Amino acid sequence: MAAASPGDYLEGVTGGQPVATNTGREVVVQATVPGSESGGPRRTTDTDSTGPAPLASAAPCDRAISLCRDGYTVGIIRQPTLTDLASFAPAPPALTSEPTGIGIAGLPTNFVATGSEHTATGELFSLPVTVRFTPTSFTFDHGDSTTTTTPTGGNSWTDTGQAQFTPTPTSHAYPRRGTYTATTTVTYTAAVNFGNGWIDVPGTLPLTSTGNTIQVYEARTALVAHTCIEDPTGPGC
Repeated sequence: MAAASPGDYLEGVTGGQPVATNTGREVVVQATVPGSESGGPRRTTDTDSTGPAPLASAAPCDRAISLCRDGYTVGIIRQPTLTDLASFAPAPPALTSEPTGIGIAGLPTNFVATGSEHTATGELFSLPVTVRFTPTSFTFDHGDSTTTTTPTGGNSWTDTGQAQFTPTPTSHAYPRRGTYTATTTVTYTAAVNFGNGWIDVPGTLPLTSTGNTIQVYEARTALVAHTCIEDPTGPGC
């Protein structure tokens, strides 16, 4: 049994009304032992052959996850990492553009990315857990060496009641015609809950969409005597 590390935290302490602290070298539990007037520190430390004497236990104790003494059980769960939460992670975001797959040089192409709070339940360290991923930023790579970072994934022109080619916080105007591949990366933070409150997990998780191909055209105007229907070979037809 390895001693508690600074990254460990307490799942719970049973017996009386104890107060537990983690010094990084040992877990100190102070409480009133049933039947006594007052309680002194009850120290739970490393119990391997090179450490202190084995701890006495007045009740059965699973030493794989707990340290016990005088009827008190201190459950220790190591700090989860993002690697530990890989199976709980949300799916990569999806990216769409307006107009679908095309753009006009000099006019806004509107991008919309999926990505919302994601909660999953399961088992971690042999204990039931709820894992929550929260998006904190959306970075749009337009494929022309420019990027835009926003706090949300944007909205379509239809959803906001705006006319086509209206600039939005997630739109981009390509300066010249060509074929571009756009992507978005959603950055998530994570937290876990073993039943005793949310605990933040260090670091962030970036997830990137598949590429969205945008064909950008040039728009030219000309004064003509006939429409393209009337003269299919006319300028711009």
